[in-house]
Amino acid sequence: MRKKGTALNFIMSAATDVGIEKETNQDSFGAKLVQTACGNIAVCIMCDGMGGYAKGEVASATVVNIFNKWILERLPVLCADSIRGDIIRQEWEKLVQIASRKISDYGVKKNITLGTTLTVIMLTETEYYILNVGDSRAYEIADAVTVLTKDQTVVAREVELGVLTEEEAKTDPRRSVLLQCIGASDYIEPDFFTGKVKKDSVYMLCSDGFRHEVSNAEIFQYMQPAVMVDPEQMRQNMEALIELNKQRYETDNISVLSVRTF
Repeated sequence: MRKKGTALNFIMSAATDVGIEKETNQDSFGAKLVQTACGNIAVCIMCDGMGGYAKGEVASATVVNIFNKWILERLPVLCADSIRGDIIRQEWEKLVQIASRKISDYGVKKNITLGTTLTVIMLTETEYYILNVGDSRAYEIADAVTVLTKDQTVVAREVELGVLTEEEAKTDPRRSVLLQCIGASDYIEPDFFTGKVKKDSVYMLCSDGFRHEVSNAEIFQYMQPAVMVDPEQMRQNMEALIELNKQRYETDNISVLSVRTF
């Protein structure tokens, strides 16, 4: 445990690649470090514009921009007092609905269907807060690799119901079929997760293209805290995993960002 009054610090890095097949990168992400009255805060956003949908990059960038605006305008206000998870959840869920309407209206205007996933994490010096829609993921990498989110996919639901095994799910052709996404679903019900932030750990967000072809053991090898020592090394390690995915013929866009606590 950290001693009271001992600040937790963050460093962060990111990497992305269009992949071996697609012409455009429909992933969008953002990461900001903010000094507030509540202490140091890191906020990271990962969005995967829908593969196969026209203008998926517009959908993903729209969500990132809306959350970036919230970080600049609302987060300092909320941090004037103690941070409350229920307020964070309410505000984020409102942003999701605003983004979904904006993306849907754009689609109607252009006569196209588009959408995006969203995983956003906020790390304070003691707690983390995560909101998730779709199948991008948040991980905690400390002594082991732990997935902090739950995929909102048909396959994940069938695993939960006992229809499929974990091994069957890995190769199921429906593994990327989402139960909901921002902009293309009439009603969105995000998942929300909270927990304690660990010192000397790595918190990672990624689009699904980053994790299909690599194992948790490989993620740990390249992204354990001991080898994530500065932003440049973090970027190199993540790019090595991206290359590994491409060598194994991952066809999706591949994006990852990480925050190291110390």
